Amino acid sequence: MVEGAVTVLSEAEYGRVWDRFYEDFDFRPSMSPLKWPAITQPCASVTWNLSALDDDPCDECLDRLVGVVEQGLASCAGPAGTLLALDWQHTSYRFTPQQVGGAGQPAWPLSPYPDGDYVIFLAEDFRFGSFGHPWEGSLCLFGEELLHAASAEVDRVLGPPIRRAGRAVQ
Repeated sequence: MVEGAVTVLSEAEYGRVWDRFYEDFDFRPSMSPLKWPAITQPCASVTWNLSALDDDPCDECLDRLVGVVEQGLASCAGPAGTLLALDWQHTSYRFTPQQVGGAGQPAWPLSPYPDGDYVIFLAEDFRFGSFGHPWEGSLCLFGEELLHAASAEVDRVLGPPIRRAGRAVQ
């Protein structure tokens, strides 16, 4: 096991990170479709509907999706970079993606698939990441680098996006 690969954010840091996320992304948590999307999506963003996973009895597509997003995030973080993994109103983490998920390594601290709550992965400087919306059933990837690394494969798993740069795709 890799020592320090995953750490829990302290209460103070948790508050600072979430405060910045609320401000930078105009985060508006809500179960109401009238208030979706729950963030102001950056210009460099693409959002997909997760309903394509509903018909997958063996979770093969979900595993593919999670793998693609994790691989994209890890490649964007670089060999020694760290990411933030935020689980709304739950424990959140800082971790080194190159030191998790492999043989003899700890698991990723969260899944990018929103299973019951908002789940967000962010670069330390917030320039790229993912936003999973559990009630809309959507996944948004943002940041040119992450979109370049993962969006084509996410299209293959989930189908065409529902939004680009926060605007509905016709």
